[in-house]
Amino acid sequence: MVDTEVPRRRRVGGGALSALVVLLTIAFLGAAGLRLLGIDGTRYTVATTALTPYTTAAGVLLGCFALLLRRWAAGTVVLLVAIVMVAAVAPRAFPDSRPNGIGTEVRVMSINMLFGRADAVDVVAAVRDNRVDVLTLQELTTESVGALDRAGLRTVLPHRVFEDAPSAFGSGIASRYPLTAKALTPPGTMRQPGALVDLPGRQDIEVVSVHATPPVVTDGPEAWQRELAGLPNRNVNGPPRVLAGDFNATLDHVGLRRLLANGYVDAADEVGAGLEPTWPSGAFWPPPVTIDHVLVDSRCPVDTYGVLTISGTDHRAVVTKFVVPTP
Repeated sequence: MVDTEVPRRRRVGGGALSALVVLLTIAFLGAAGLRLLGIDGTRYTVATTALTPYTTAAGVLLGCFALLLRRWAAGTVVLLVAIVMVAAVAPRAFPDSRPNGIGTEVRVMSINMLFGRADAVDVVAAVRDNRVDVLTLQELTTESVGALDRAGLRTVLPHRVFEDAPSAFGSGIASRYPLTAKALTPPGTMRQPGALVDLPGRQDIEVVSVHATPPVVTDGPEAWQRELAGLPNRNVNGPPRVLAGDFNATLDHVGLRRLLANGYVDAADEVGAGLEPTWPSGAFWPPPVTIDHVLVDSRCPVDTYGVLTISGTDHRAVVTKFVVPTP
């Protein structure tokens, strides 16, 4: 009797490779689950969520790799989840439709000064070159205020609400237009001054220089979560609000997504630059992420957005132009 059974083809790599694929699948599904389920959790899971764009790309590659190796179950599951992640992340690389806006053009720039060490001449040059109207500063020290003034900041932005302090605790707002200090956030670890900007015309704006506590400190992310939750929502019955600064959060973290759901838009996301990293500047480790933002009241159409390298700081500056509509 002739044996006509066709021998089964052995899968490439055998059991060891199968175990590796399974381990990578579990790791990917765990990281993706944090983002899709909206879990910030511990400082370690917060850091994992910050890497969502990298996780998404890795998931696509892992799914294709698993299918090529005929690990059908793992490959199919990973690719399906990766597609969902791509749907959440990829739109940041494409501009949104911009409604027509008639009103006052405003340019806002924000920079974390890294304990006041950022090159003041670079900062003022960026303000001049980009015709900035409102500048928000984080980690603003008394010494850096003096350096900025020597570089000519007061000449171009004569109005200010500064709460300078040692180390990383100070922040400030400088403006081409008159400012009135306003308490728009509860007290936090870092200073987060707010101000009403008296724009030309009939409509003003409120601005907050945002600096949330880093979530990866040994004490955990609780202070960071409270401070993000304490940022003011859009005031539909008042002037448009702008939150600009170092949120220590990406568009994948729950606290930032909550603000966007309550009436803000992320300027970078609006123009298709939402994947442009802002920290660490000029380094490849940790993997660069986008934690500096300008959140604009959704009533204000965003025209442009860009990131700038400033000497002396590990953050890149962010600058955007938007239109404050005439009421």
